[in-house]
Amino acid sequence: MSGSRGIDGLSDTDKTRLIADLKARAKAKSARAAEVEPAAVAQPKAFDFTQLSAHKQLRMMRALGEMAGIVDPFFKLHDGIPGGTILTGNVSHINFGTYNYVGLNGDKRVMAAAKAAIDRYGTSVSASRVVAGERAFHRELETALARFTGTEAALAFVSGHATNVSAIGCLMGPRDLILADSLAHNSIIEGARLSGATRVAFPHNDLDSLEDMLARARDRHERVLIAVEGLYSMDGDCPDLARLIEIKTRYGAWLMVDEAHASGVLGATGRGIAEEQGIDPAAIEIWMGTLSKSFASAGGYIAGTQALIDILKAGAPGFVFSVGLSPAQGAAALKALEIIEAEPQRVARLRANGRTFLAAAKAEGLDTGTAIGASVVPVIIGDSSFAVSLSNRLDARGISVLPIIFPAVPEKQARLRFFITSEHTESQLATAAKVTAEELAQLKLGV
Repeated sequence: MSGSRGIDGLSDTDKTRLIADLKARAKAKSARAAEVEPAAVAQPKAFDFTQLSAHKQLRMMRALGEMAGIVDPFFKLHDGIPGGTILTGNVSHINFGTYNYVGLNGDKRVMAAAKAAIDRYGTSVSASRVVAGERAFHRELETALARFTGTEAALAFVSGHATNVSAIGCLMGPRDLILADSLAHNSIIEGARLSGATRVAFPHNDLDSLEDMLARARDRHERVLIAVEGLYSMDGDCPDLARLIEIKTRYGAWLMVDEAHASGVLGATGRGIAEEQGIDPAAIEIWMGTLSKSFASAGGYIAGTQALIDILKAGAPGFVFSVGLSPAQGAAALKALEIIEAEPQRVARLRANGRTFLAAAKAEGLDTGTAIGASVVPVIIGDSSFAVSLSNRLDARGISVLPIIFPAVPEKQARLRFFITSEHTESQLATAAKVTAEELAQLKLGV
């Protein structure tokens, strides 16, 4: 009867509640006792990049190469200082694969300058130059670069590629137009793309087409930049600088000349295309160059008016937000530049070697395109697989020269690119041309 007491002294209601509570506790205890280890939780994994079409294409190309018996000629391990020869697998090869154009990479004076800078400043300036990375050698190098290029001022960047990307991106914007030679370096193309400006490529060295494009499009854009190279890295030829100046002046455009392969090469004293063609450097708005070739270092620079350099120092991302040029790089470039100025015979020797190789290649019936015989001389093969195979054949015969294939050059324009230096001998140049012609003939015969 409800409300009565049981023998345990509890009311029926309290007893019911107690029993329910005990059952609940027992059930919970039983569940804990019977509880099994939960299934392992899947750990997060990074994305599998082998699923991307780019990687699938790479695998397909490698498989096709293996089926055809073609050895990948890229990323071979080299040793020693690159000069007229290079060590590959402890075997000495005649070297046409590096751009130590005037032989200053390995020069004892340049190396001593780099070592002394490390002793004084360490291996890095450890900061952006804007913040705390400014050092005396930065200013000394930039003063020397301005003097060498015949401009008011210069600015050094830690990367040649980033120099173009950052400078173009800083100066140009969505309301602007960039007209670049179709063979302009990737860094120019990437800089133009990232700037947001309208981008148009004009046919290589076709200044009639450039002028036609300007006539049709100039009025629709606020600023216009024409971008060319002083010496083209794939074809080894030059633009007509005087006509480019006339065109850009008439249409109110800026002219940018990339001297990566021309500094230390063109002109009687290596001052580039302006010296080569008798042009006042002040007529060009933007000069660009790299420190990784004739200057035996790494990095790049922009040279021009002080106002231009002031703008870039304040706003070019690749300068403002990047660590400053390292002590070894800055000191090496500065010393190399000083030696080039003091020893113009290095440039003369390089140019003589360029002419010698060009003449030898033509005498062997090789297609050198429009090359002028400076520091870059291509041997145009056409088919990419042929170019790779020919490079491997030459490697087997002691000549190191790399193929340039699509998409770095247009389809059916694959080539071997010979970098000529002041350190090559006439015998090496003649041998390279002769062996290249022999192996190409054998290759075409399927032997």
